[in-house]
Amino acid sequence: MTSARCGGKRIKVVSIVGARPQFIKAAPLSRVLRAGADEILIHTGQHYDDNMSRTFFDELEIPRPDHHLGVGSGSHGLQTGLMLERIEKILLDEKPDAVLVYGDTNSTLAGAMAAAKLLIPLAHVEAGLRSFNRAMPEEINRVVADHCADWLLCPTQTAVENLRREGVDRGVHLTGDVMFDAALRFAGLAETRSRVLETLSLRKDGYVLCTVHRAENTDDRSRLGGIVQALRRSGRTVVFPLHPRTRKMLEGWGLAEDLSAASSIRLIDPVGYLDMIRLERNASAILTDSGGVQKEAYFYRVPCVTLRNETEWVETVRDGWNRLAGTDPDAILQALDNSAVPAEAAFSFGDGRASETIVRLIHENF
Repeated sequence: MTSARCGGKRIKVVSIVGARPQFIKAAPLSRVLRAGADEILIHTGQHYDDNMSRTFFDELEIPRPDHHLGVGSGSHGLQTGLMLERIEKILLDEKPDAVLVYGDTNSTLAGAMAAAKLLIPLAHVEAGLRSFNRAMPEEINRVVADHCADWLLCPTQTAVENLRREGVDRGVHLTGDVMFDAALRFAGLAETRSRVLETLSLRKDGYVLCTVHRAENTDDRSRLGGIVQALRRSGRTVVFPLHPRTRKMLEGWGLAEDLSAASSIRLIDPVGYLDMIRLERNASAILTDSGGVQKEAYFYRVPCVTLRNETEWVETVRDGWNRLAGTDPDAILQALDNSAVPAEAAFSFGDGRASETIVRLIHENF
């Protein structure tokens, strides 16, 4: 790929990440971007646990961040405010030609607002997603980021249509999904390098994988309790990597003992990306409230039950690989028992070359 130039020099792009899903999205895109532009990588520190951060940089071969903000946890206002202050200073010092943000976290929001206020062209990867649930912090983040962005890089046609309904049609591009790029690139590597199945004495299709991390579930005792009850009643071997916040809330609500008492439920620490891929690909089914895990289940053709009442990734439901169950135990178990594999495969997330498409669009604009 030829180098993009701005005023006779290679363009400089500041990329902002802070959470595990963003590390995954950045891996294939950063590799392509750096072939023809100078990338400055900012890690906000939103995910700071080694199992949620450093491990991913190592496994995905993402370059070390040029700036690590070390923001850590805190309320939404505190966390976003600290990020905004520190990102703004870096942008003023670095003077980039463009800023790139991913997804829908507080890191996304802070990066988008900093770029917009400094009049720096902004690209939003994963633009146009909507859950239509404003109680979700992620929904606010993605809407604001979209309305700040100059280039809205949509993973699916549904995302394009969501933006059109909001009156946004300038700078909108259907690119495909960079997570699909990553899924294709790292699947084989996971099978050869990961030993997680052997370590946990698991066999293919012999367990259900569960992940829970969203505040709407972890911070509500009734909802988290419904998930715990479903896991206990399922009678299946369940592998449950515990997000730090989920572990804290399970213990705080007095629910951790309920899970630990069930011999079929395996509570483990968060795993790296390659281990997670291998766990996903070999599970009989996946229970999750994660948007990224829903898509990875779809990519690897594993039935998924989403522990929410809505999803941004409507294609996974439409194409038959995902069922919405919320957190009612009966609904979860019914969805799990009826998570049949569709007869025909569908591909709604591009051709696995979204990173090349996005970088080409950035180059063409300079």
